[in-house]
Amino acid sequence: MKQHKIIAIIGARPQFIKHFPMEKACQGGVELITIHTGQHYDENMSKVFFDQLGMRKPDYLLATGGGNHGEQTGKMMMEIERIILEEKPDAVMVYGDTNSTLAGALVAAKLQIPVAHIESGLRSYNREMPEEINRVLTDHISRWLFTPGAQAVENLKKEGIKNGVFDIGDVMKDLVKYVIEKSMFVKPEIEGTYVYVTLHRPYNVDTKDRLVQILEQLNQLGKKIIFAIHPRTRTNATKFGIDFLDYPKIVFIEPQPYFQNLGYIYYADVLITDSGGMQKEAYWMKRQCITVRKETEWTETLKDGANVLIFEDLTKLKECMTPRPIQWDDQLYGEGNSCERIVNILAQKWDQQ
Repeated sequence: MKQHKIIAIIGARPQFIKHFPMEKACQGGVELITIHTGQHYDENMSKVFFDQLGMRKPDYLLATGGGNHGEQTGKMMMEIERIILEEKPDAVMVYGDTNSTLAGALVAAKLQIPVAHIESGLRSYNREMPEEINRVLTDHISRWLFTPGAQAVENLKKEGIKNGVFDIGDVMKDLVKYVIEKSMFVKPEIEGTYVYVTLHRPYNVDTKDRLVQILEQLNQLGKKIIFAIHPRTRTNATKFGIDFLDYPKIVFIEPQPYFQNLGYIYYADVLITDSGGMQKEAYWMKRQCITVRKETEWTETLKDGANVLIFEDLTKLKECMTPRPIQWDDQLYGEGNSCERIVNILAQKWDQQ
């Protein structure tokens, strides 16, 4: 029987997490070629995942990080096209909603190579987010769409996408479940309770007034704040002349490697973030989350106030940190075997051809 070849496109922190269990699921059955676009080129945002998780080094490492969205996506497409023409894969697999996702999907679609989109069907319905544009376009040019939950399936139906849709759960849960069961996350060396914070989205950190407003509100919460500074956030703070010493209640730390990051979430009282993936990680670890956004793609996490949205009125942060009874759903976004299900589905589709 022919061993099929898949090219997987990765480039940003959440994609490394999703790719690791997929890499394991493909072993022995599928030839998996990995292209790392270089979209996240900071040491703690990229290389550490390969070192800490023991992932295979990428077959291709591109230097396309930085630049505006169009420039970055265009550079990726040029390099990805060259590799696809050389490798001649049976499918191209993309994850999530980054520029790397869209670049890989566009190149494959134009070359008439099937696209498998993992984490398909998510919608924030906020077209101001580049990620929303990326995920919508990718869904509409994919042959196989693997969704993390029933709501994503419904979102696709609303857009007329019904064929090739498979509700398989969230591949990120595959790894998080394993880490939780094995207690592999690292406990931070912090005395007492704390609130863990990560913020990086443009609408929160790209203007001085907004970033200062956030820092001031965090500093006034009356709690120890551990703020893992994303490279984008640190760069902007420096550009704006913001002095972190003006916020003595906040402890600023570097972006955390994967297991350490999960540890900071697990042992925190509350997570404050604008990350998509960390909303889910907090839920699976049964930690309350406050998301500093107007909307979330992960609407199921909002049940019982497990995740709360705050954006305009940041003075509500303090009241939202009050503990509340939550009925945690252990089956939210699958059972932790999504990657295995994807490989089996693709094998069935190829057998039918």
